Amino acid sequence: SLADRLIVAVAMNVGKQPLFTVEERLEMLRAASGEDPRVSFQSFDGLLAEFAKTVGATIIVRGLRAMSDFEYEFQMALMNRQLHPSLETVFLVPAVDLTYLSSSLVREVARFGGDVRPMVHPAVAAALARRFRT
Repeated sequence: SLADRLIVAVAMNVGKQPLFTVEERLEMLRAASGEDPRVSFQSFDGLLAEFAKTVGATIIVRGLRAMSDFEYEFQMALMNRQLHPSLETVFLVPAVDLTYLSSSLVREVARFGGDVRPMVHPAVAAALARRFRT
Protein backbone atom coordinates (compact mmCIF):
# COMPACT_ATOMS: atom_id res chain seq x y z
CA SER A 1 0.00 0.00 0.00
CA LEU A 2 1.39 3.38 -1.02
CA ALA A 3 -0.78 5.34 1.41
CA ASP A 4 -3.48 4.96 4.03
CA ARG A 5 -5.88 7.27 2.20
CA LEU A 6 -6.43 8.51 -1.35
CA ILE A 7 -7.73 11.91 -2.34
CA VAL A 8 -8.82 12.03 -5.97
CA ALA A 9 -8.28 15.66 -6.94
CA VAL A 10 -10.13 17.26 -9.84
CA ALA A 11 -8.66 20.50 -11.13
CA MET A 12 -10.77 23.47 -12.12
CA ASN A 13 -8.67 24.39 -15.15
CA VAL A 14 -9.82 27.71 -16.61
CA GLY A 15 -7.63 27.10 -19.66
CA LYS A 16 -9.78 24.20 -20.82
CA GLN A 17 -13.37 23.83 -21.95
CA PRO A 18 -14.41 20.61 -20.19
CA LEU A 19 -17.45 18.68 -21.37
CA PHE A 20 -18.65 18.23 -17.78
CA THR A 21 -18.65 20.54 -14.79
CA VAL A 22 -16.35 19.81 -11.88
CA GLU A 23 -19.31 18.55 -9.85
CA GLU A 24 -20.42 16.24 -12.68
CA ARG A 25 -16.88 14.84 -12.94
CA LEU A 26 -16.77 14.29 -9.18
CA GLU A 27 -20.13 12.46 -9.35
CA MET A 28 -18.85 10.14 -12.10
CA LEU A 29 -15.68 9.41 -10.12
CA ARG A 30 -17.72 8.58 -7.03
CA ALA A 31 -19.94 6.25 -9.06
CA ALA A 32 -16.94 4.48 -10.59
CA SER A 33 -14.97 4.06 -7.38
CA GLY A 34 -17.30 2.15 -5.11
CA GLU A 35 -17.60 2.63 -1.37
CA ASP A 36 -14.16 2.80 0.20
CA PRO A 37 -13.95 5.09 3.24
CA ARG A 38 -10.24 5.65 2.55
CA VAL A 39 -11.04 7.34 -0.78
CA SER A 40 -12.34 10.90 -1.01
CA PHE A 41 -12.94 13.29 -3.88
CA GLN A 42 -12.17 16.99 -3.95
CA SER A 43 -11.89 19.75 -6.50
CA PHE A 44 -9.24 22.43 -6.39
CA ASP A 45 -8.27 25.59 -8.17
CA GLY A 46 -4.65 26.60 -8.58
CA LEU A 47 -1.45 24.63 -8.19
CA LEU A 48 -1.57 20.91 -7.46
CA ALA A 49 1.46 21.24 -5.16
CA GLU A 50 -0.37 23.84 -3.07
CA PHE A 51 -3.48 21.67 -2.90
CA ALA A 52 -1.33 18.71 -1.83
CA LYS A 53 0.27 20.81 0.90
CA THR A 54 -3.16 22.02 2.09
CA VAL A 55 -4.53 18.48 2.48
CA GLY A 56 -1.30 17.05 3.89
CA ALA A 57 -0.52 14.84 0.89
CA THR A 58 3.02 13.59 0.37
CA ILE A 59 2.47 11.56 -2.81
CA ILE A 60 0.92 12.46 -6.15
CA VAL A 61 -0.15 9.54 -8.35
CA ARG A 62 -0.18 10.21 -12.08
CA GLY A 63 -0.83 7.98 -15.06
CA LEU A 64 1.44 7.47 -18.06
CA ARG A 65 -0.25 6.04 -21.15
CA ALA A 66 2.64 6.37 -23.54
CA MET A 67 6.16 7.73 -23.73
CA SER A 68 4.70 10.94 -25.16
CA ASP A 69 3.18 11.62 -21.71
CA PHE A 70 6.49 11.18 -19.92
CA GLU A 71 8.25 14.47 -20.71
CA TYR A 72 5.32 16.63 -19.57
CA GLU A 73 4.67 14.51 -16.47
CA PHE A 74 8.37 14.46 -15.57
CA GLN A 75 8.54 18.26 -15.78
CA MET A 76 5.41 18.59 -13.66
CA ALA A 77 6.78 16.18 -11.05
CA LEU A 78 9.98 18.21 -10.76
CA MET A 79 8.08 21.50 -10.55
CA ASN A 80 5.77 20.10 -7.88
CA ARG A 81 8.82 18.96 -5.91
CA GLN A 82 10.37 22.42 -6.29
CA LEU A 83 7.20 24.00 -4.91
CA HIS A 84 6.69 21.39 -2.17
CA PRO A 85 10.02 19.59 -1.47
CA SER A 86 8.54 16.68 0.48
CA LEU A 87 6.12 15.83 -2.34
CA GLU A 88 6.87 12.72 -4.41
CA THR A 89 5.23 11.72 -7.68
CA VAL A 90 4.48 8.08 -8.47
CA PHE A 91 3.69 7.07 -12.05
CA LEU A 92 1.32 4.22 -12.86
CA VAL A 93 0.87 2.68 -16.28
CA PRO A 94 -2.39 1.25 -17.63
CA ALA A 95 -3.09 -2.22 -18.89
CA VAL A 96 -1.66 -2.65 -22.38
CA ASP A 97 -5.11 -2.84 -23.97
CA LEU A 98 -5.99 0.61 -22.58
CA THR A 99 -2.88 2.58 -23.53
CA TYR A 100 -4.54 4.12 -26.60
CA LEU A 101 -7.44 5.64 -24.63
CA SER A 102 -7.65 9.32 -23.81
CA SER A 103 -10.54 11.51 -22.70
CA SER A 104 -10.36 13.34 -26.05
CA LEU A 105 -10.63 10.11 -28.01
CA VAL A 106 -13.52 8.78 -25.91
CA ARG A 107 -15.33 12.12 -26.21
CA GLU A 108 -14.89 12.09 -29.99
CA VAL A 109 -16.27 8.56 -30.31
CA ALA A 110 -19.25 9.47 -28.11
CA ARG A 111 -19.90 12.72 -29.98
CA PHE A 112 -20.36 10.80 -33.22
CA GLY A 113 -22.58 8.12 -31.69
CA GLY A 114 -19.99 5.38 -31.21
CA ASP A 115 -20.26 2.86 -28.39
CA VAL A 116 -17.94 3.88 -25.55
CA ARG A 117 -19.27 1.30 -23.08
CA PRO A 118 -16.23 -1.00 -23.47
CA MET A 119 -13.94 1.96 -22.74
CA VAL A 120 -15.44 3.67 -19.68
CA HIS A 121 -17.44 3.01 -16.52
CA PRO A 122 -21.22 2.68 -17.13
CA ALA A 123 -21.89 5.96 -15.28
CA VAL A 124 -19.53 7.79 -17.64
CA ALA A 125 -21.02 6.12 -20.73
CA ALA A 126 -24.51 7.17 -19.59
CA ALA A 127 -23.39 10.75 -18.92
CA LEU A 128 -21.75 10.97 -22.35
CA ALA A 129 -24.88 9.61 -24.02
CA ARG A 130 -27.04 12.19 -22.23
CA ARG A 131 -24.68 15.04 -23.07
CA PHE A 132 -24.52 14.29 -26.78
CA ARG A 133 -28.19 13.38 -27.12
CA THR A 134 -29.24 16.91 -26.17
